[in-house]
Amino acid sequence: MLDFEDMRIGYGPTSSTLAAPGDRRRFCYYAAKRKIRFEIAKPYETYDLVVLTQGADISLWRHYPRGRTKIIFDLPDAYLAIPPLDPMGLLRGFAKFAVRQNRHLLLNYTSGLEEMCRRADAVICTTSEERKRIKSLCGSVHAILDFQGNDVRTRKTDYSSGEIFNLVWEGLPGNIEFLYEIKDVLNELRRKRKIALHIITALRYGKYLHGVLGKRRTEEEARRIFQPVYVYAWNEQTLSAICSTCDLAVIPIPLHNALRAGKPENKLLFFWRLGVPAVVTATASHIRAMQQCGLPMACHTMQDWRVTLEKYMSDEDARREAGQKGKAFTEQHHGEEKMLGQWDEVFHSVLGQSIEPQEPNSQNIGTGRFVESIALR
Repeated sequence: MLDFEDMRIGYGPTSSTLAAPGDRRRFCYYAAKRKIRFEIAKPYETYDLVVLTQGADISLWRHYPRGRTKIIFDLPDAYLAIPPLDPMGLLRGFAKFAVRQNRHLLLNYTSGLEEMCRRADAVICTTSEERKRIKSLCGSVHAILDFQGNDVRTRKTDYSSGEIFNLVWEGLPGNIEFLYEIKDVLNELRRKRKIALHIITALRYGKYLHGVLGKRRTEEEARRIFQPVYVYAWNEQTLSAICSTCDLAVIPIPLHNALRAGKPENKLLFFWRLGVPAVVTATASHIRAMQQCGLPMACHTMQDWRVTLEKYMSDEDARREAGQKGKAFTEQHHGEEKMLGQWDEVFHSVLGQSIEPQEPNSQNIGTGRFVESIALR
């Protein structure tokens, strides 16, 4: 059995506070459950194992010498789906250099990610599509979705709706623009019934250079999309309660954007864990999840959105069936122990040893106490 106590493990986080979703919903959650001690990794030091996120300095780590140090690269976003000459893809390397996330300028950020995948001993992604792309770069590729245990605190039980029908959207503030995809549909439906849109996200954000420039108030942006709109500060203590009191979730995605269209079904599974029905854009991952769950709620066109929203807004029984089927599906196919086992397999693939499950950590592993429970070196 693998003894983590005898290993020096480094971690290249998404955020310095370990509070970003890419930290707390992925390796940090797994580390807390398996009681793995780690330290923030430095490219000039030596480790037994390093786990890197997209927020790590890829310009340095891609050249980290091989030897006894094993590297696991967690790449949850579909960056490799971006066309090679896409302008935004070319600008991303400059942006990461400008904010000093990368010490050296990567003129082609996608190529830098490919080099990082080649150096890694294992790569973790989130969709089968990305797994196929990465297989040519690394021999050990694993598709694993987010842990969501910290965010699920209450579940939906009442599927009746009042005079006002309440829609909910949750996500990063920079992605609020996705709601423009269904703006016209929402305004059309509003003529037939009173609708309110509830948005759970950060109240302020920077639109450019990874949040450094272009500071904006989320509520002002939201009001350009739809009114009435209510914006709530994202908080894991209140997140599931707000979602559960709403009638239906919406997850629009711009299909013309390869990075966005390549998103996994994490957000959909979160709403399903709460028992909240969700209408979604028909991305590859959403189509797959809906088919597996037996629900017809993935929309290809604006007409699909119009018809599907109208159906579920007017049918309480359909909302209840969709919410309960989604909840049962996540419990059966995306339970926490199964996902912990998937991470175990990644470690086994690079270390060649099986992992002995530890007793569950009894501490609250939310953002605040979670860092303390790791006992960083």
